[in-house]
Amino acid sequence: MPFSASELDDVRQPIETANGLSNAHYVDPMVHDAENKHVLINQWAGLAVASDVPEVGDAKPITFLQIPLLMVRDRSGQVRVFQNTCRHRGMILVEEARKIEGAIRCPYHSWCYGTDGRLVSTPHVGGPGHNTHEAMDKSLLGLIEVRSYIWRDVVWVNISGDAPEFEVVMGPVMKRWAEFEQPLYHGGADSRFELSVNCNWKLAVENYCESYHLPWVHPGLNSYSRLEDHYHIEEPGQYSGQGTLVYRQLRDENGQSFPDFADLSDKWDEAAEYIAAFPNVLLGVHRDHAFAIVLLPQATDKTTEQIHLYYASPETDAALRAKNTEQWKLVFEEDVFVVEGMQKGRFAPGFDGGRFSPAMDGPTHLFHDWVASKLQEGQNRLAAE
Repeated sequence: MPFSASELDDVRQPIETANGLSNAHYVDPMVHDAENKHVLINQWAGLAVASDVPEVGDAKPITFLQIPLLMVRDRSGQVRVFQNTCRHRGMILVEEARKIEGAIRCPYHSWCYGTDGRLVSTPHVGGPGHNTHEAMDKSLLGLIEVRSYIWRDVVWVNISGDAPEFEVVMGPVMKRWAEFEQPLYHGGADSRFELSVNCNWKLAVENYCESYHLPWVHPGLNSYSRLEDHYHIEEPGQYSGQGTLVYRQLRDENGQSFPDFADLSDKWDEAAEYIAAFPNVLLGVHRDHAFAIVLLPQATDKTTEQIHLYYASPETDAALRAKNTEQWKLVFEEDVFVVEGMQKGRFAPGFDGGRFSPAMDGPTHLFHDWVASKLQEGQNRLAAE
């Protein structure tokens, strides 16, 4: 691998003496490829949200780490993920998001698949006018399905297929937010937006999970939810993030706010939490709304952030939703110059990954430690082969 075992050991030291991940983890294409495999493909990674395919037959093609995938809501209403590739000659099946009215038809030789991935027809495969052939077993030639799981509307995928069960991997964070295991309603077109940032995806995670930067990067937010009102969320090997003790509900000119989620404990009257669920999903919960951010790596220095807002009721005021979306968009846009600035900084040859404040950088250190641990696991697996 294009990094040393000793370098990863340095990252995994106690926070007082640990180095951050070195420059190569942000700028080197070989390291990027290794992380794609061991940190994303071999784990449960966020791909999209189920609300992207709200109705039966809806299909959305997604390129994830150059892998062509297709997310479909099948005839039973289940969201499934397949490789977006015909089993005949490897042709891309669906180029743009659309509704599948009948079957998923390959535009090359018209092989057709059901929304459940079954190969249902093979025109002229046995010669003109002969749609079957004894050598072609359709039951063995369905679309290749990618292991997936939906939690908090995020569609998580384990492309390698060999990660532990999702409930095992994400069990601790699911338990932490058990009170929020209730219906989530996507706000719709006015409650989603996308940011394209010129940075490595890991920098977006690192920035999100700590509150240290609030006074200087988010002065508006810090004016009422101050640095000293925040606390760390640290679960080694699992997730990390931050919480605030002074969440302030958004209200309209009549003093009305969004409806609350049901039966929450008193903690959530004024608290809110923001967690990075490793590797690439950023989640937030509040008494009256939630959000999910899926980070899609595009290159070593390019990331797409897909942001979705959710509510406790399908009926919410449109003007208040739009105001909430605009407020969060402003907060997330304020972070862009920071993550892009850190990306530029990773080209300085004297920078060794940096140090962590033992008091303030615990959540970020845990993320670095987790990435290093997955790379070590990958090294060990390769050495054993």
